Amino acid sequence: MDTPPSPPRSQDHTTTGPARAPRGRRVPYLVGGGLALILAVAFLRPHHGGMTSHKHGANGNQPVAVATIGRGDMPVILTELGTVVPITNVTVQSRIDGYLTQVLFTEGQHVHKGDLLALIDTRPYDVLLAQYEGQLEQDVAQLRAAQVDNARYQRLIQQNSVAAMTAKDQQYKVEQLEGTVKADQALVDNEKLQITYCHILAPVDGRVGIRAVDMGNYITAGQTNGLVILTQMQPISVIFTLPENDIGPVADRLRQGTPLAVEAWDSANLNRIATGQASVLDSQIDTSTGTVRMRAIFANSQEELFPNQFVNARMLVSTDHDALLVPTNALQTGPNGQFVYVVKADDTVEVRNVKTGHANNTMTVLTDGVKEGERVVTDGVDHLRDGVKVSIPAAEAPGHAATDHGKTGQAG
Repeated sequence: MDTPPSPPRSQDHTTTGPARAPRGRRVPYLVGGGLALILAVAFLRPHHGGMTSHKHGANGNQPVAVATIGRGDMPVILTELGTVVPITNVTVQSRIDGYLTQVLFTEGQHVHKGDLLALIDTRPYDVLLAQYEGQLEQDVAQLRAAQVDNARYQRLIQQNSVAAMTAKDQQYKVEQLEGTVKADQALVDNEKLQITYCHILAPVDGRVGIRAVDMGNYITAGQTNGLVILTQMQPISVIFTLPENDIGPVADRLRQGTPLAVEAWDSANLNRIATGQASVLDSQIDTSTGTVRMRAIFANSQEELFPNQFVNARMLVSTDHDALLVPTNALQTGPNGQFVYVVKADDTVEVRNVKTGHANNTMTVLTDGVKEGERVVTDGVDHLRDGVKVSIPAAEAPGHAATDHGKTGQAG
C-alpha cells in the first residue's frame, strides 16, 4: 500500500537564522546619523571662527602695539648693591686697669669729641703721683746743692786751690743728679697721664650704642668689647662695588673734580632714602670679582641711613644727549643677537638686527639698525615673523590717538 506524500513544509525564518530588517527600516538610522554629523560640525565651527578672530583680528591680521623711535636724553646710571659704613666707628676702651666708678652717658646718646663718658677710680694713681713728686723734690734739692758746690770748685781750680780731680768729680755728680731729676719728672708725668686715662673721653662725634660694662666692674686696658661702641652718624658713607669696565669714566670725573651724584635706595629698590656724592675709588681691583670698591658720602642729617644697612647705590655717571631711544620691551633676542620688528608702510613687519647702548627700566639707546621715526612692535610679538601683516587696534579705533604717537613722547 503506497504511503501518500507528505505536504511540503513551510520555511520558518524565525527559527533558521537571524532576521534581516527590511530596507525601508534602515533609512531613519542613516538620516539620524547624518543630522548628528551636521550638528557636530555646526557646533565646532563657531568656536574655531571666534578664536581666529580673537587671535588675528577682524581683518585676519596680527594685532600689535607699536612705538615710534625718537630722540632724547638718556642718563647713564650705574646701580650697584652697597652697604652703609660709618666713616668712623670706635670701640671705646680703657687704657688702664681699675674700677669703673661712673658712667656718664646714656645708651643711644649723641656725644661730641672730648665729652667725658666714664670715670675710673683715680685714688691709686693719686698716691703714686704724690710719691713720685716727693722723690722729685728731694732729687732737685740735691741737684741744686751739687750745682753750688760745683761752681765753687770751678773758681778754686782756677786759683789752683783745689785738686783738679775733686772739681771733676763734682761736675760728674751734678750731671748724675740732673739725670735722676729727669727720671723723677718722667715718673710724675706718667702718673699724671694715668690719671688722665682714668677719664674716658669721646674720641669723635657720634652716637653711643649699648653699654658693654656696668659701673662698679673692674676693667682692664684693651679688654674685649671695650666699654661701648661709638659710631659717627653724620656724615656717613656707603661702600659699593664698581665693575672694572666702568672705572674709566668714573675715574675721569673724579680727577676733573666733577661731583658724581649717588642716590641710596632701599633693598627692594623702590624708595629713595638719601642723596650724596661719590668720594673715592679704592686703590686696586678685586681679581676674584673684577670690581673695585667705591665710597660715597651722605650728610645723613636725619639719620636715614643706618650702619651695616644694605642699599642700592645709583650713581649718575653722565647723560647721552640726543640719543636714539626705543622702549626696552620692543627688543627681542635671536640667534644673531638683539632685534626688533619694524612696521613698514604696508603694515608688514621686518626683522631688523640692532645694536644697543645704555638702558634704564623703560628705554634703551639704539646705536645701529633703525632710524628715527620708524615704528617698532612693543607688544604682540609671539606669533610674528618676517613679512607678516599686522594691525594696530589703537590706530584703527576712531577718536583715539595712535599707540605710536603716545610712545613718541616717552621716547623723546
